[in-house]
Formats: sequence, structure tokens, C-alpha cells
Amino acid sequence: MIVCCGEALIDMLPRTSREGAPVYQPFNGGSIFNTAIALGRLGIITGFFSGLSTDFFGDSLKAGLQASNVDLKYTKFWDKPSTLAFVKLENGQARYSFYDENSAGRMLTKKDLPKLSSDVNALHFGSISLIHEPGASTLEALMMREATDRVICLDPNIRENLIKDRREYLARIGRLVSMCDILKISDEDVTWITGKTDLSSAARKWLNAGAKVVVITRGGNGVEAFTKGLSIKLPSIDVKVADTVGAGDTFTAGFLASLQRAGKLNKASVAYLDEPALRNAVAYAARAAAITVSRAGANPPWLHELQN
Repeated sequence: MIVCCGEALIDMLPRTSREGAPVYQPFNGGSIFNTAIALGRLGIITGFFSGLSTDFFGDSLKAGLQASNVDLKYTKFWDKPSTLAFVKLENGQARYSFYDENSAGRMLTKKDLPKLSSDVNALHFGSISLIHEPGASTLEALMMREATDRVICLDPNIRENLIKDRREYLARIGRLVSMCDILKISDEDVTWITGKTDLSSAARKWLNAGAKVVVITRGGNGVEAFTKGLSIKLPSIDVKVADTVGAGDTFTAGFLASLQRAGKLNKASVAYLDEPALRNAVAYAARAAAITVSRAGANPPWLHELQN
């Protein structure tokens, strides 16, 4: 089982009413939620650890996870508000305004950490759940507790407007990278973290810090993936883009799903990943993400859509 650990929220997406007025329509979302949904749809046994509200938005998130076959035994349901993210699309790219005070996911503490069963072989972390306290420290504690025995995947998926203390945030990302096995990150996030556009240099730094695999997505410019002994590049898949919401999250799910099916999502295999496995995982992830960007909203593909 892969357990996705972090935020589930409601994306308020811009729409136009019948009268022509601008309106917002709620959709289930959140980076970690999207990755869990995508994994479940790709036929991977998937769990979700976070806090979900008992409000009607939380009910929608719960139903969405269940509809995509995500196990909720590690999820805490309680009477705190759901996180809302208002989205503005500019040239197909998403910008966000978040409302997260006292939310069901953010307010988790170490006493809420689950005892994981022996069938959990990997954990995925990332995005806004790693910014605000006390939830960010709670998730860091979970990663620290499990990193010795289970594969750790990290996608910072940075939302700059939410980060009030850049220095403190970067220190946390540094600690998390040192514990992770797989770092999946966008080229934009590489630049934000390092202040430079040299992707290979950043990858080498993170590999030396502890990561075993670094995968850098570059939007329409393809993907680069690195281990200490390998470096590969794959071009992007030509597709008509509806929007990019959930694309990176689907890519992460596809990458993990490919490794899981190949029997390589374990500490030993990830540490010494060979080129065919790495290339296959990147290619599968790119195909899955291409389907997501071809339709509006975060709507990851089902397994049969990649088998056609």
C-alpha cells in the first residue's frame, strides 16, 4: 500500500453562469488528495492520512476518495473546517488563494499519527501541508518515524504566496529531502528553491543530501530524471491542454504506480534503480499526466485509459 499524507481541499474553480456572470464552482482537490485519487484509479492499493472535516465539503472529499478506491482507515474525521483554494487560470496555468485557518488537515498533531500496518511500503508527502503548523511538523515527524523502513516520496509543489518565512520553510524542505527516497519536483520549484535554473546541479545536490531518485518535470519541455549513476531526458507528450490542475500530482502517482507494479517500490530497489525501470516509470507518469491536462480540472485517468 502507498499512503498519501497531506492536504485534501476544495478547489473553487472559475466558471461563467448562464447569465454570463463570473462564478466559482467547488471541486475536490489538493495535491496529496489528487495523488491519492490518481493512484487509486490506476489500480494501486492506496491509503490517505490527513484530517477531513465533517462539514459538507469534507463529505465531498470523503466520497471522492472512496469513489477512487482509496482506503480511509488512516484518515481522521473531525469538526474543523475544510481548506478552500480559489483558483485563477492564466494562460492555462493555475494561481491559488488559500483559506486554511484552523482547518481539519492543518490542525493535526503528533498524537494523531497513525500506526501503519505492515503492508504499507511507501509514503508520499508534499505541498501546502508542509507549510503551516502544527500539521507541517506532524507530517515531518511521520516521515522521520517511517523513513528507515518505507519508501518516502516528496513533492514540494510550492505555493509561494503561503510561505511567510522562506528561510524556515527551506530548512524544512532540506530536512525532508535528506529523508526521502524519491524527490519529484517541477523546474519552477527548483528555481524558487535554488535561485538558479541549473537542474542537473540541483539534482546532484539533492542526491548527495540523501535522495535516491530526483525527477524534475518541465511542463511542455519534458522530464529529466537522475540517480547517482543515471541521467535521462524524455520529451513531453503532444496534447491539447485544457488546464494544468493536478498534472504534477498525476505524474507522481504514475511514477509510483509504475515502480509498484514492477516490484521496485522498496528501499533497496529505489536506491539502485536501473535505467529501464526509471525510464518506464517516467514514461508512464508522463502518459498519465498528459490525460489529466487534456481535460478541465484535476481529473486523473483510470487504469483502462492508459491500457488503450
